[in-house]
Amino acid sequence: MITNKIPVTVVTGFLGSGKTTLVHHLLQNPNGKRIAVIVNEFGETGVDGEIIRASCECPEEDLVELSNGCLCCTVQEEFLPTMLTLMERKDKIDHIVIETSGLALPKPLVKAVNWPDLKPHLTVDAVVTVVDAVGVATGEICDRERVKAQREADDSLDHETPIEELFEDQLNCADMVLISKKDLVDAEKLADIQQIIQGKVRTSQVKIMPIEQGKVATEVLLGLNSQSEEDIENRHTHHDDHHHHHAHDHDHDHDHPHDHHHHDDHIQSIVVDITVPHTPETLQQALDQLVKEHTVYRIKGFIDVSGKPMRMIIQGVGDRFNKYFDRKWKAEETRKTQLVIIGEDVEALDLKAIIENHLKVCI
Repeated sequence: MITNKIPVTVVTGFLGSGKTTLVHHLLQNPNGKRIAVIVNEFGETGVDGEIIRASCECPEEDLVELSNGCLCCTVQEEFLPTMLTLMERKDKIDHIVIETSGLALPKPLVKAVNWPDLKPHLTVDAVVTVVDAVGVATGEICDRERVKAQREADDSLDHETPIEELFEDQLNCADMVLISKKDLVDAEKLADIQQIIQGKVRTSQVKIMPIEQGKVATEVLLGLNSQSEEDIENRHTHHDDHHHHHAHDHDHDHDHPHDHHHHDDHIQSIVVDITVPHTPETLQQALDQLVKEHTVYRIKGFIDVSGKPMRMIIQGVGDRFNKYFDRKWKAEETRKTQLVIIGEDVEALDLKAIIENHLKVCI
């Protein structure tokens, strides 16, 4: 079908699944396409947007950050003005890519494309869900012995955890599923993950593709022409079940106060500045200890490495960390080590004190 609408690809997936790496690779290999990017972060420090901007030298106006991490409640207040601004430059844009927060649902974004202000201009080319082959969500669904033990211990246990619900919702909205980090699991485990995902997607037509290091050919990732917004009612989510009792529809004026509960209100984000002496190695040791002691899903941020002109990026999922230099510190920047930590009930913890105490032991 030929259309003059700008195609939109929504990239979703749980925390640390590899969404930013995927978008980064796409922008380095645009195949002649002019791509605008919207990054939606969970937390106050825009690490993912910084990674994309620094690595790909994206024009400032082509990357917009929505930093509250929840597109479900704020999709109209922030998303609509952002998209309308992009529409003013639509003759310079071939494709729009939206990277959602790891805790956001893709369905509200797909629904939003049907709003009268946007429908004439946009179509959802595809919802792409990234699944971490060794991550929290796949660990939950693939650890069948653990699940079996839970069921045997409690006959009344017939509900899913919030992580499992979020994982299933992101899969059920997908037009394509990318299994990231395939190089970190053996062939048997990868086949198991593929089989489980095939049983959870809404149709056998959903493409499932294992990848590593975010590498997917541009012509494979873009141009699916799924027109997902036309099929929105078939993309059922647990979120629909939780909220059917009150009219929470983004098609109306959004002027009422929110008492909206997400999949897990216990998942929180904290920004921590580390001020005691440390190296990248001792910081990682301290963070390893933090992950062992508390339920932390994701750690990302910047490290000030003494004596080095370059800023270091650190990203962690569970006890797996990746560190690399991305660019020089800018003259107007304050050099500091700053981390975004996402986990369960972390607001109640003094994370700065916990990490710095671990650092003092590591020194």
